[in-house]
Amino acid sequence: MKIEQIYTGCLAQGAYYIQSEGEAVIIDPLREVNPYIKKAAADGVKIKYVLETHFHADFVSGHVTLSEKTGAPIVYGPNANPSFAAHIAQDGEELKLGKLKIKVLHTPGHTMESTTYLLLDEEGKEHAIFTGDTLFLGDVGRPDLAQKAADITQEELAGILFDSLRNKIMPLPDEVIVYPAHGAGSACGKNMMKETVDTLGNQKQMNYALRADMTKEEFIKEVTDGLLPPPGYFPMNVRLNKEGYAAIDTILEKGAKPLSPEVFETIANETEAVILDVRRPADFAKAHIPSSVFIGLDGSFAPWVGELIVDVQQPILLVVPEGREEEAVTRLARVGFDNTLGFLKGGLAAWQASGREIDKVMSIPATELQAKYDAVKDRVFDVRKESEYLSEHVVDAKNIPLSTINDHLASLPTEQSFFVHCAGGYRSMIASSILKMRGFHDLMDIQGGFKAIKGTQVPVTNYVCPSTL
Repeated sequence: MKIEQIYTGCLAQGAYYIQSEGEAVIIDPLREVNPYIKKAAADGVKIKYVLETHFHADFVSGHVTLSEKTGAPIVYGPNANPSFAAHIAQDGEELKLGKLKIKVLHTPGHTMESTTYLLLDEEGKEHAIFTGDTLFLGDVGRPDLAQKAADITQEELAGILFDSLRNKIMPLPDEVIVYPAHGAGSACGKNMMKETVDTLGNQKQMNYALRADMTKEEFIKEVTDGLLPPPGYFPMNVRLNKEGYAAIDTILEKGAKPLSPEVFETIANETEAVILDVRRPADFAKAHIPSSVFIGLDGSFAPWVGELIVDVQQPILLVVPEGREEEAVTRLARVGFDNTLGFLKGGLAAWQASGREIDKVMSIPATELQAKYDAVKDRVFDVRKESEYLSEHVVDAKNIPLSTINDHLASLPTEQSFFVHCAGGYRSMIASSILKMRGFHDLMDIQGGFKAIKGTQVPVTNYVCPSTL
């Protein structure tokens, strides 16, 4: 028996490869499926099943392509109704894998088709559960994503999730290993641990949602409390996962196409494509194409693209570091952005050599903010999450979370310069690019963000919860 967790940090997502006696299953694969096929070939095994825990909202799974390339059937639990051929397993059904068995546990609540796969070892003993978004480490799946599709309230879904956890998962032995679909950083939960594997017994001790003495009413209240609005691309990813999509090879062929500055500019004008610059923040600050949007590859790239670019059908043109073109197109496709039209051949150097206009972001060290603080303190904008801001922030700074920046343009100065910062500089450069595209050019990004500011004499305040006073 071999179990391998294949974790993708950008998406905080775990896919799984299990094999026994010449057979393998893949659980919740990413869209680029060749790594799974190569892994199976290297092990000399055949992929027998592609198991899906539910219709994912935060990424496009590779189930359709992997099934097409290997002939392995796609398996869902009860209540799934995909547009493509799939085996809809019954609750309690067992799938054979070499000397192992995988038992289907229908665990609705996150979504109505949500399913946990229980791995039984060669002796038939419960060994591990692959919980999808039903059970995370430290949390459970949010119950608000499927309410429209199921014509049900989030409170009703939370109640169903409570029953699933108590009836299907918590009775299992404490030594059972928990393999969730996501870890800390995913928008599918709110309190996930940084670890990606744990025992069920430890989760019964650590996870607030698995308290033995918890009533259903308490569970519903705690699980639904503090849920932030889901990213706008989530419903579109669900649709792609349920109805199917173009093969990643087709997307790469179209998207990883080199374009001269002339052709690049023509396509941008004719298609109203978003020019997406995925280089480092410092490189974007020094020089970029006017009205381009920065979201760097070396960060939470795909989730921020999904959060800030409203439509997955939006045409996209890339400014990308040499050698990372396919990576950029692939990571966009992971969250359903399939309409990449090509990349700027030769990068920004070619753009400048062609005599075309460039822009830049004024980026200053935190010490310069310190020198000006008394005069500008009412014009400092913190684009971190509200929870980060409440924990600690610059005195008099205003909080405009990056995810909502387009909703707060009216609160920004139009006649005076202002300052933007985040935790370390990644999100503030995204914010700066969006604001410049919206016509705000008299802004200054704080290099190194709040971490750098704390190393200066700029006054910082800690939030104190009123209940503790």
